[in-house]
Amino acid sequence: MKAKDGSLTSNETKTRILVAIPARNEAGRIGGVIRSIHRVLPTVDIAVVNDDSHDTTAREAAEAGAFVLPLTTNLGYGAALETAYLFARNQSYDVVLQMDGDGQHLAEELPRILAPILTGEADLVLGSRFMAGSGPFPTSPLRRCGQVLFAGILRLCTGRHFTDPTSGFQALGGQTLRLFASGVFPCDYPDADVILMAHLAGLRIREVAVTMRAREGGASMHAGWKPLYYGLKMLLSIFIVLLNYPTWRKWRRTWNPNSSSLTGSLEP
Repeated sequence: MKAKDGSLTSNETKTRILVAIPARNEAGRIGGVIRSIHRVLPTVDIAVVNDDSHDTTAREAAEAGAFVLPLTTNLGYGAALETAYLFARNQSYDVVLQMDGDGQHLAEELPRILAPILTGEADLVLGSRFMAGSGPFPTSPLRRCGQVLFAGILRLCTGRHFTDPTSGFQALGGQTLRLFASGVFPCDYPDADVILMAHLAGLRIREVAVTMRAREGGASMHAGWKPLYYGLKMLLSIFIVLLNYPTWRKWRRTWNPNSSSLTGSLEP
């Protein structure tokens, strides 16, 4: 948690925190993102997963003080995140904060998603653009329809209402990191399917209101007709997550040996 003067408390400085940033062709933006993180959370480490960028993303990230984890071919957003999770697990980090490198996610909002992890209230925290208290965020009608659709599917499957199931601004506690780094993480578009997976595995999930802004430049992975492809892939991935329910039940029993169903261990 943060002290009244905005500095880190002793609890936070003793916790090893990694900020993970998947990035592809984010030159001109990534350096500023890293420097803003250092201003807000000066004791954290930052890892930029360079997903085969063809510009100076890697150099700018290193010059700004981040670890650079290079991918020699373009593996995509999900694989880049999983690379960061594996790095965090192997280097014994306690918490992972993930954000984009395009300036959409604000470093000033990191303490908001970090706090429920540090206080033990949640295992996975999602920064939401659409909760009361969130700042205005521009989004296309097609993307907003997709967000509402997958929020509805999650509500049907979990009984919970998630306002922003496609948010990539997240905080992961130790149990979530263990699950996501175990080889089950989807390699394409980890969004609603990952929330469902975490729920079925018995992890405590919380949303907090955050402010985000539009991309400062570069190409979005949801540009053009890609949202339609994304939607079909996400529906398939959600179906696969449901088919693998016995796997998630085993994970649930890892956290809570007395749990044998989907009820009783999660916050409403």
